[in-house]
This record gives sequence, C-alpha cells and structure tokens, in this order.
Amino acid sequence: MKKYIYTISVVLFLYGCGGSSDSKETQFYKKEETASQTLEVSIEASGVIEAISSVEIKSKASGEVLFLGAEVGDFVERGFTLAQIDQRTANNIVDQTQSDLEAAKVRLTNAEAQYERGLELHANSSISDKDFEDIKESYAQAKSTLVRTEVSFENAKISLDDTLVKSPISGTVISRPVEVGQVISSPTSAFGEGSIIMTMADLSKVRVRALVDEIDVGKVEIGQRVSIKVAAYRDKEFIGTVSKIEPKAYIQQNVTTFPVLIDINNKDNLLLIGMNTDVVIQILNKDVALSVPTMSLRTRKDIYTATAILDIDKESIDNFLLEKMSGENFNTFIVIKDTRKGPILSWVKVGVSDLYNVEIVNGLNKGDVVYILPSKSLFDYQERFKERVSGTFSFG
Repeated sequence: MKKYIYTISVVLFLYGCGGSSDSKETQFYKKEETASQTLEVSIEASGVIEAISSVEIKSKASGEVLFLGAEVGDFVERGFTLAQIDQRTANNIVDQTQSDLEAAKVRLTNAEAQYERGLELHANSSISDKDFEDIKESYAQAKSTLVRTEVSFENAKISLDDTLVKSPISGTVISRPVEVGQVISSPTSAFGEGSIIMTMADLSKVRVRALVDEIDVGKVEIGQRVSIKVAAYRDKEFIGTVSKIEPKAYIQQNVTTFPVLIDINNKDNLLLIGMNTDVVIQILNKDVALSVPTMSLRTRKDIYTATAILDIDKESIDNFLLEKMSGENFNTFIVIKDTRKGPILSWVKVGVSDLYNVEIVNGLNKGDVVYILPSKSLFDYQERFKERVSGTFSFG
C-alpha cells in the first residue's frame, strides 16, 4: 500500500512540472526572467555579552573598610566616593610630618642667620676657615632637611586622600567583593596585589563574544552588521557591528571556532553582562541590477548533458565552446537563453551570490529569460520512471 501512495505522489509531481496529465511531453525545466533584487547572506552563531571596558577598583591605602558608597548595579559618576578606609594611621602621619616640617623651618631660619653672621665674621677674619665651613654645612643640611620634610608632608596628605576611594570612570558597579568592617591590603603592601573593592564597567556600550565556526569565519569582516537576540527580550532585535576577529581558535569537543567581537549600543541598559545571545552576522547585503538563479549557470563540462533536454544541436555547442574565456568556473559561466529562435548559449560574468541567486555583471540584459535545467542523469531517470508509472496504471 505504501508503495502505491509513493508512486502516485511522484506522478503528480512529474505531471505538475510539465502540465496536465493529457500532455504527451513533460517539461523538465523552468524559465526565469532576469531581475533586480537584494542579495543577502548571513551566518549564525551564539555568544555571551561582556563589558567592553571594566575597571577593578583597589585602595592605595590598607586598613579597615569604614564605608561603602555603592552596591552592585548602582550607576555612579566619575569622582564619586566609593569607599572610605580607616584614616587614623594616615592622620597621625600627617600630623607627625607637619610637625617635622615646622621644626625644619625653624632650624633653617636659625641656620640661615648663623650663616649670614658667619659671613661677616669670616670676612673680618674673626673665625677660622674651618669654623666657617662648618656653618655652611649646617646651613646646607637645614635646607636639605626642609625639602625632605616638605616631601614627607605632601606624601602623608596623599596617603590620607587615598583612604577615600573615588570612581575613576562613570559606570555601573558589577561586583563588590568586600564589606564594611573588612580589612584590606593595598597593591603597594607586601601582601599580594591588593584587595579589589569593586569592579565597574561602562554598560552604555557592550560587546558580544560570539564563537563562529572556522568554515564561516573567513567570510566575516570588521564593520559587518549583526542582528542580536537574547532570551530576556525575544521580540526585540539589537543591532551591533563586528569590531574584531580574534586570531586564536577555541577548540571544544573537536569543534574549532573563532571568537568574533561585536559592539552594541546599550543606552537603555537592557543587555546585562553574561547574557547568552543568538547572533546573525550579515556577510552580504547588496542591491543588484540583474540576477538569475544560480541553478541556471552551466560549465563547459556539463553543458552537453544539460542541453540534451532542449535538443540543442551538438555542432552549435561545439562551435560555441571554441571560444576560451578567462575566469571560467570562477566568475564566468554559460547560461542557456530563451529567444524567438529558440534556446541559445551565452557567456556571462557573475558577481556576488546568496547561494540561490547570482549577480550578472555582463552577458545578459534586463528582460532576458534563462533556462533552469536538471542534469541529464536526472532527466533520464525521470523519463524511465514515467514509463514505468504509465505501465503500472494502464487500464486498457
């Protein structure tokens, strides 16, 4: 029973291609007119949203965290106070260095007065050369001490300022691994690289790291338009642009892919770090003046079998193929054009293709009609099958 159902369906297909069941001859080809259209090609991949730029916030001061000014998800402006570290030690150092500075100023004033007095005494030969040299040395040391204490005082004030951690960028807090009361270390201390207080990112523009199959990555170029969708907003399309193709492959379970980075404007902050995405990279989008179906293109090798269906004279085909064309099988092919005198062969030069249709650069004009033909082997099979089907359903 299944066999007859299958046979009937094929018969309907065969006769549908060539006309009514009363036709003695079935057509195994189509004709199509050249047309202008938009050729589009895209490739699909999956990816994850990540921040384009993120900053790890560390305190230059060590000590107990007394205050945290932002939580995860908060947006803060540049210069906003994110944290305060215990200032007692820093305040003590400021007070000490300030006192040292005042004392150094007094010592310099005294040393300067002694130096001026020594100049007069030495000029009158009232003191020896050695005594005058000692006075000059004391004066020089006083000036040097003042400079050192001034630097120490400035550094102490900087250390005090460092106990207030301010945001270096305008952005969103995406992590905060410390809590109030926790003791942290600075990157300049002897204990590791310092404690991360917060991590911030500018989420007004984010990036998708998409993994593109090695077969397709050669078609991807910087600047190509990308459509992005996420599970949270299935009805919304986000548009991005390819910004980078990383050169190092990612291999997992014997599948090789390459990371392609796609930048997206995220002014509404809908896209969040870590979201999974489906991306469609548009590798071709071109309006062409003339196009034909790709299946209408023929080569020197298969033109004889294709034209056999149309009963084109072999001698005329031989004469046509005497002409050698540059770019054959690359961007130059043969089409069979329908004319008032019947089907004729014509060389055409092609451009871009979306796999189903191809741009015609030259060789055809608007309004020309081309044949779309199956291979000779398919034609012969269909003829034999039609004969077998006709015999099966003979009721004479």
